[in-house]
Amino acid sequence: MKTDASLVAVRRADLPGPDSAIVSRLVRAYLVQTEAEKAVNLSDYEGGCGDGDGGVRTELPTRYRAEVEDPERAYAGATVLLAELNGSPAGVMVVQHGADAHEIKRVWVNPSARGRHVGSALLDAALREGDRPVRLTVWKWRGSAIQLYRTRGFAIVPSWEERPGLVCMELRDPAAERVEAWPDA
Repeated sequence: MKTDASLVAVRRADLPGPDSAIVSRLVRAYLVQTEAEKAVNLSDYEGGCGDGDGGVRTELPTRYRAEVEDPERAYAGATVLLAELNGSPAGVMVVQHGADAHEIKRVWVNPSARGRHVGSALLDAALREGDRPVRLTVWKWRGSAIQLYRTRGFAIVPSWEERPGLVCMELRDPAAERVEAWPDA
């Protein structure tokens, strides 16, 4: 019998092609959820997708709309990874490539696919690049994500972020974990 991990496939998104709408939908879900969580977890948070009564609005703040409306342009120069579970889109991850480090952003796994190794598969695919330190930020209330990052060698480092509630993490020697190059599109 196949395990969930063997049913997960990760590939580069074809943003000029058919994957643009899929990435848009997944990133939108991530942003709406994150904005709702910030409204609940950050006492001084203003704006976002919380409705003030614990519910979730679907309108995104202006600063995030470009990512949803035109992911190809918003993520130019980045690697966007898509995870599929049993052939259906299940998760997304954006890897920005900086001069000194890769930065993992916008990690989202559909709630129905959580606990089925989708996040692990996305993270492992991102770490295969391996030639620079890899860094990320994660909201302090996302304990399972923090734990996943720790299992891959990430450590909490001094913050480079001004926003309260963000934990900064870094994997300083990803080359030690290198298995293969980025998968071909």
